[in-house]
Amino acid sequence: MTAIDTVALERVLDLLPSRYKGPGGVAGVVKDGQVIARRAWGYADMYQRLPMTAAARLPICSLSKQFTCALLLDQFDDLSKLDALVRDFIPDYRDSQPTVEQLCHNQSGLRDYWALTVLQGAEPEATFAREAALPLIARSKTGHFPAGTLYSYNNANFRILGELIERGTERALGDLLAKRIFSPAGMKTAELAADTRFPLDGVVGYEGNDDVGFLPAQNGVYWFGDAGIAASLDDLLAWEMYIDATRNDPGSLYNRISAPVTYADGSPASYGYGLRRDIISGIKVTGHGGGLRGFSSFRLHAAEERLSVVVMFNHDTSTFTAATTVLNAALGLQVDTACIRPENWDGLWLDEEQGLVVRTVQDISGIKLYYAPSPARLAVSADGVARGHALTLKKDGATLVMLRESENLQVIGRPLTPIEWADGAAIAGRYWSEELEAHLDIEVRDGAAYALFKGMLGTGPMERMYALAEDIWIVTTRRSMDAAPPGDWTVQVQRDAAGLVCGLTIGCWLARNIHYQRDCAREL
Repeated sequence: MTAIDTVALERVLDLLPSRYKGPGGVAGVVKDGQVIARRAWGYADMYQRLPMTAAARLPICSLSKQFTCALLLDQFDDLSKLDALVRDFIPDYRDSQPTVEQLCHNQSGLRDYWALTVLQGAEPEATFAREAALPLIARSKTGHFPAGTLYSYNNANFRILGELIERGTERALGDLLAKRIFSPAGMKTAELAADTRFPLDGVVGYEGNDDVGFLPAQNGVYWFGDAGIAASLDDLLAWEMYIDATRNDPGSLYNRISAPVTYADGSPASYGYGLRRDIISGIKVTGHGGGLRGFSSFRLHAAEERLSVVVMFNHDTSTFTAATTVLNAALGLQVDTACIRPENWDGLWLDEEQGLVVRTVQDISGIKLYYAPSPARLAVSADGVARGHALTLKKDGATLVMLRESENLQVIGRPLTPIEWADGAAIAGRYWSEELEAHLDIEVRDGAAYALFKGMLGTGPMERMYALAEDIWIVTTRRSMDAAPPGDWTVQVQRDAAGLVCGLTIGCWLARNIHYQRDCAREL
């Protein structure tokens, strides 16, 4: 095990408030079962001048997923006995039904229900009650891929798991978490606080940045299984100490949820039981991040080093970068940032299988990739290959080849010829999705195109729409009910034999290849 570089660690922790600018945050480090560093800065509520503390409870967001899976394994010896119950949640699903374990591993193939709230007409600040989730999930008829073959992040997987726990035990999820997880781990104040309209301890989440300022975020979402837990820094550090104290017990909950997992063909998977398995700066880690509008969190655990890092902000800034920076400093690691200046890397491609646009933008320090919800940074090496975290890009002539290791996915991108503008008159009108049982209206006025989604959650805001290439458009969703918006929706125009627009295929990384047909009987 590597000794801690105390000087480097203290310096990095001191710099967190200036490097990750915002209202407030907390960070802590556990080594060999003991807290060796703890920080709390800024304000939990800037208007009320309420200081941020290590005891203040923040939404831990998707960090909750590991606790859902730990509780599932604690309560059920054989998860396969629950497999038949999955059909209750997706009764009209026509593709291969996922198992409970595949739900735990994000291998279900189901589309993410938080991304689908956009297509179902949700307003970003609307209330999403507990009873709204299951009817939305139940509309699923097809998925991204056959269950067990690939990885795709999906909150619906864990929402179903939360419901399965309650049905199988006839106990409330919050009560079970308190008794079976929080109490044994010494997480004295953690609790399931599913309704985000009522944050605990007066903590406020903020949207914005130093350029535009910070405003209190409005959340109306009920999280259950996929998120919903609120915990303080002290609670999460207690969890890390508990992990260390039980490290030699093969049957401990953390050893069980962090054990190796595979895809259906036996190949290793990098996500399982609500935890990512990563290699960061050559160190094997398990961890997870989370976000709710106005909040961001990340924790990671390096078992061989007996080291854990926790970072939480009450603003939306990269806690993953912050946590990995703290990890590197604690272990005295120097990150190799060598990169050659990229050339001819500005480009636009179409991933035809996933139905998604791939866009790259170069600058002096590397490449920014637009594909998943958040842009990824890559550095170009001397061999001409661009590399990022679990991500590789290379060119094969005009074709782009992208390897997404953590998803078990290889993407072949067909080059597109970019255009600055297209006449949207041909695509204006009303469309219907049988998959979603929802409408889409496209309006075009004086050269500007906008999309309006209507579904079970109402009528959403007008969304901006831009042409990228011939018959390829994007809808730019920058705000949604979930913390991180789904990003750009790729819109592929479909034409009949006469060249007339007959339908669209819409998708983002979280919800791909959704077909809409032109609803001529109900044109605007």
